[in-house]
Amino acid sequence: MKPIKIGVVSDTHGLLRPEVFVSLAGVERILHLGDVGDAAILDALGRIAPVTAVRGNIDNSGECALLPEVEVVELQGVSLYLLHSIDRLDLDPAAAGFAAVLYGHSHKAEITRRKGVLYFNPGSCGPRRFKLPVTIGFLHIAADGALEAEIAGLS
Repeated sequence: MKPIKIGVVSDTHGLLRPEVFVSLAGVERILHLGDVGDAAILDALGRIAPVTAVRGNIDNSGECALLPEVEVVELQGVSLYLLHSIDRLDLDPAAAGFAAVLYGHSHKAEITRRKGVLYFNPGSCGPRRFKLPVTIGFLHIAADGALEAEIAGLS
């Protein structure tokens, strides 16, 4: 297997900044962790790479309301668990065999590890909230399946 780079975004809230397109150029997949706000955002991201998205708490109408609340993605033999709010996690990811839990909602970027599982929140790349930075994330999967998360500031 070859190493891959995955773009991870969350909380666009209907705003897709031009910097996101530049930053995500070359990724092999994009994961959107909810609060999309407008299905056109998923279409635009899909022109960069295939997109998997989950529903956030503001995604309650139109096409975004049809997104799943959780999603499991397997890439390079690595299992990823996607949801919008970490508070809604209702399983033990380590016991379930997940390598990572990817989530959004707080607009605050975070990378932690617990019981061998990567917990990754890319922050928000939509409208600025409070004084938090505008960020996206990248998930790097090495040829041996090792995971590394990266947070990138946009503006």
